[in-house]
Amino acid sequence: MIFTKYSNTLRWIIIIASFAIVSLILWKTYEFFQHFKEEERTKMENWSFAQTDFINSETNANLDLTLKILNSNKTTPMIVINEDGELVGFNNIDEVKISDSTYVKKLILKFEAENKPIPVKLNDSIESTIYYGNSELLNKLKYYPLALLLIVFLFGAVIFFFYRSNKNATQNKLWSGMAKETAHQIGTPLSSLIGWTEILKSENINPDYIVEIEKDIDRLQTITERFSKIGSVPTLEVADIVKETIDSYDYLKARSSNLIDFEIIIPDEKILVNLNKQLYSWCIENLVKNAIDAMKGRGKLSIEISQLENAIMVMVTDTGKGIAKKDFHKIFEPGFTTKKRGWGLGLSLTKRIIEDFHNGKIKVLQSEKNKGTTFQIQLKRA
Repeated sequence: MIFTKYSNTLRWIIIIASFAIVSLILWKTYEFFQHFKEEERTKMENWSFAQTDFINSETNANLDLTLKILNSNKTTPMIVINEDGELVGFNNIDEVKISDSTYVKKLILKFEAENKPIPVKLNDSIESTIYYGNSELLNKLKYYPLALLLIVFLFGAVIFFFYRSNKNATQNKLWSGMAKETAHQIGTPLSSLIGWTEILKSENINPDYIVEIEKDIDRLQTITERFSKIGSVPTLEVADIVKETIDSYDYLKARSSNLIDFEIIIPDEKILVNLNKQLYSWCIENLVKNAIDAMKGRGKLSIEISQLENAIMVMVTDTGKGIAKKDFHKIFEPGFTTKKRGWGLGLSLTKRIIEDFHNGKIKVLQSEKNKGTTFQIQLKRA
């Protein structure tokens, strides 16, 4: 309870603390980079002093320390240019490339941008100039903050997706539990309705009324089965998709407005598909109801089944307001809806039933503003 109550505050504390830690690491990295850069500068200045001492020396006596300093540079790339602009020395640079004068000019510009040149003086006049660049270690250190930021970003992304997945899993459990509880709650009055129907049969009541009541009871039983299957893997069985489509079509047509012109185009033969009958009829119902809403209760709606060699297509076409092309994929996302009322779950549920449970595909085949939309379901033959 305490964690739940203060979870938002704790989340912000963790975010701020993480930001502070990362900022501190980046700042310390920058300080270390600058310190290392100053050390390299000192090393190169010592090298220039040694070079001056070597030039000014008249003999080779007592030059051990000078020579040791001159030979100590094993990492920092450098070139020495005399007062006439000629290359008189280099270190830690490819010997083949350094012979190219254009390459030398580019190096001078590059080294000048990285570090201030150091003059080598002889008798108070500039004899030559040392141009030096950053060592390989310093260059690697320069990109360390970027690598750190990338690692932090990836780590944050992993945490975010883990949190999101965990949240979605919790929500799925909640919705599954609610669906099963709904199915359980519907079951009690449904059993009572079945009993009352049997009593009505013994009374002097128009049999047509009883038939219609029984149809609605059957429908309630189907809805109960649908809800009870949410959260569990449904069982598929070989079924005639033509018959199942006709059953759904007949039920919806009988309970829809007379202003809707229904049409069904189906083959004369059976087409066997691995189906869960209750969930498939739910998909057809969702598509038909969406079509009726898109037409505002007036227009033409058709269901067509066509065959390919290894697959079948079920197409639901309406003459409604249409869907913008940019929304072709969004409409299958949970929560996306263009209606003033609605939770945006119908099409996302339909997509899950077709693609996850039946290994099929569903998409907006075509749509045009104010002319209509065609949804296509593709399923494999049994």
